[in-house]
Amino acid sequence: MILSAPPEHGLSLLWLEFGLTTLALGLSFFFPRFGSVWFARIEGALVPLAQRRSLAVALVGLCALLRLAILPVFPAPRPFLPDDFSFLLAADTFASGRLTNPTPAMGTHFESIHITMQPTYASMYFPGSGLVLAAGQLLFHNPWLANLCVDALMCAALCWMLQAWLPPSWALLGGFLAVLRIGLFSYWINTFYGGSALPAALGGALVLGALRRLKKTARLRYGLLMAAGVAILALTRPFEGMLLCLPVAVALMHWAWRGKTWRGKNRPQPAVLLRRAALPVMLLLTTLAWIGYYNKSAFGSPTTLPYTIDRTQYAIVPYFIWQPLRPEPHYRYDVVRRYYEHEVGYYKKVRSVRGYLPTAVDKAMGLLMFYAGFALLPPLIMARRVLHDRRIRFLILCLAVFLASFSIEIFTFPHYLAPLMAALYALGLQAMRHLRVFKLNGATAGRTLVRLSVANCVLLAVASVFATPLHLKIPEWPRVRWDSAWQNTAHEGIARAGIAANLERLPGPQLAIVRYTPGHNPLDEWVFNRADIDASKVVWAREGDAAANSELLRYYHARQAWLIEPDTEPATVIPYP
Repeated sequence: MILSAPPEHGLSLLWLEFGLTTLALGLSFFFPRFGSVWFARIEGALVPLAQRRSLAVALVGLCALLRLAILPVFPAPRPFLPDDFSFLLAADTFASGRLTNPTPAMGTHFESIHITMQPTYASMYFPGSGLVLAAGQLLFHNPWLANLCVDALMCAALCWMLQAWLPPSWALLGGFLAVLRIGLFSYWINTFYGGSALPAALGGALVLGALRRLKKTARLRYGLLMAAGVAILALTRPFEGMLLCLPVAVALMHWAWRGKTWRGKNRPQPAVLLRRAALPVMLLLTTLAWIGYYNKSAFGSPTTLPYTIDRTQYAIVPYFIWQPLRPEPHYRYDVVRRYYEHEVGYYKKVRSVRGYLPTAVDKAMGLLMFYAGFALLPPLIMARRVLHDRRIRFLILCLAVFLASFSIEIFTFPHYLAPLMAALYALGLQAMRHLRVFKLNGATAGRTLVRLSVANCVLLAVASVFATPLHLKIPEWPRVRWDSAWQNTAHEGIARAGIAANLERLPGPQLAIVRYTPGHNPLDEWVFNRADIDASKVVWAREGDAAANSELLRYYHARQAWLIEPDTEPATVIPYP
């Protein structure tokens, strides 16, 4: 239970971050030796830990589990977005031992954004995140706890990846920064929707960490880790995963053809490489075969990918800017129509000559503020040196491939870059390394600025935990990148969860018929059901016209019917008239 909610009014944490960053810049240039003795002692204590690489990786992962310690202040997330419910449907389906579900008899009343009803009743998303949540449902009776475990693995894998590209001390720092900036407070861990980024970031870190090690030692275990990373990407975010894996594949082929292993030693003979590649290739082929089988079961064809059916049936806007609008389908419910018609306005803005550049800048700022924020912006003044740095040239190439792709996509959110998160952290840390040696009139201003930037991240994490007594307002942006066209949704889900709990406690099966007002926020969804709808204690349905409602009530005649009106204050529950 949450002890106290963060205040709605007061100093925004975003402004606090801006102020601390400005203070750090001032102290670094006017007092370049500020705190040098204390910072040196802390760094000296952490260097031996960083040298013990396995221990460093494990410690970073354990630090991410501190999310459990702040549950009284930041409770486990409540589902409220259509995306949240879609992922939870996949989890419940897999936990029930099925890949998908038959279309329910009253399916038109259960239509929801991002959930397909035809040809089967299933989530529209790729199955990876649903499998993770299903594991949490089976093992812990709480799907979110599985996301937390993956969050810890992701932070640990990031540290492991950075150890292959940067000195150990910087890899440890990167792992801790990921915990502070993403692992504890971002929407990746605090929503089910954002949680889909965690396995993708884990997969990307495994691929990039294994690549560097493979080119040094060509050991089987690194091939298996890379294959595992590719498989995770295929199950979660295959398009963005492909953007990462293509440069990796080219680099591996170049190394296998002409490259050498570490310290100038010749790479293994082709026959040895083929033997060591057999198991990783089998793992990848098995993953692809399973994905094809899943697609056949859920969508009718091994080559019909998730997203395809749902977007074809409901969406008007395509994926890329050169694609025309689809014909508008018939929407049974106004709330669904308004959701997809809102996408049309953004599509037209992106496609216009005047709108493309502002929206591109807005996307870039959203990504920059999520991954760096104000606190980690100062090191980016070294971007020019980073671009000429041979150590991480390959990671710059990967970033260029991603940016070129995203420049032609309609929508871009921070979790779309999850497979590249490890590369982004490596680039940022390399900028810090260059800034650390920067001197101004012989003074070590750069070193102090790097130290203060890291210290600010720690201070902001503490401020987040104690936001209520400090009267700090935690902003949705950039931690949660909702569309500003909709209302504030930070505290949604509370009313529905309370009503759902009350209905579950009533004797006998219940039917909750939801009636929205014309201005209802489509991102605040109330109609969600488990995989086996008819066997559920409470069935949630949309209110239709008189004939459809009569058919619904006849079908569920054994259930007590309730009318739910979410848009009243407070939400009302009365017997259905």
